[in-house]
Amino acid sequence: MIPAVDEVGPSRTESLWVRGGFPRSFLASSEAASVDWRRAFIQTFLNRDIPQLGFRTPGPMLHRFWRMLAHNHGQTWNGAELGRAFGVTATTVRRYLDVLTGTLVVRQLPPWHENVGTRQVKAPKVYIADTGLLHTLLGIGTRDDLDGHPKVGASWEGFVLREVIRRLGAREDECFFWGTYSGAELDLLVVRGQRRLGFEIKRTTAPSTTRSMHAARQTLGLDEVFVVHAGEESFPLAGGCHAIAFGRLFEDLKPLGE
Repeated sequence: MIPAVDEVGPSRTESLWVRGGFPRSFLASSEAASVDWRRAFIQTFLNRDIPQLGFRTPGPMLHRFWRMLAHNHGQTWNGAELGRAFGVTATTVRRYLDVLTGTLVVRQLPPWHENVGTRQVKAPKVYIADTGLLHTLLGIGTRDDLDGHPKVGASWEGFVLREVIRRLGAREDECFFWGTYSGAELDLLVVRGQRRLGFEIKRTTAPSTTRSMHAARQTLGLDEVFVVHAGEESFPLAGGCHAIAFGRLFEDLKPLGE
């Protein structure tokens, strides 16, 4: 099982983000050894594991699609656009997506929609499940490479998203994102019974509330809204929202059962 941040300790959180959570990647003796392991894993997974699971998709085709998907990490699924870019039908790329989701290397975060009087996004958001694999698929080898890459924010979002869900103890069927075509959105909406929690994930050290967050809270009737950020302190924000430092996630965010 991929370790959580509280299991590896604050000093190794950055390594967990960059290398991902597969033990042999995370514990490798060097960055180069970690990258080599992930490259080998990807090839073995595509050429041996996928066929053994009964999927008939050719490894090279699925590898190309997986790499393309990495460039769309954290974005709303658009099968027609990806199909055109890949030279196949939307149905075919959807099948590829379902293969990778079914083998747990991709996470689909479903949309939440209800009758709120505005047009809402009804396609899932897609994430590469492990950030180490994401970085390898993007050709990112080091932290310096990651800091200079346009997907650094999306990578951070996916990493924090997983940790928030694990900290809450939320089931997959309790986790959604929410967005409208007018621009209001939430990176994560957790619904358990009548309780609704909203989360925005920001790679900033100076988080603040936004009009979008206030619109989401009012429209969806959220109990609480949290901004998880890269700074060092947690503190209240305007409008009853809360800023939580990612490094204090396990101190300042309570599991759903508590």
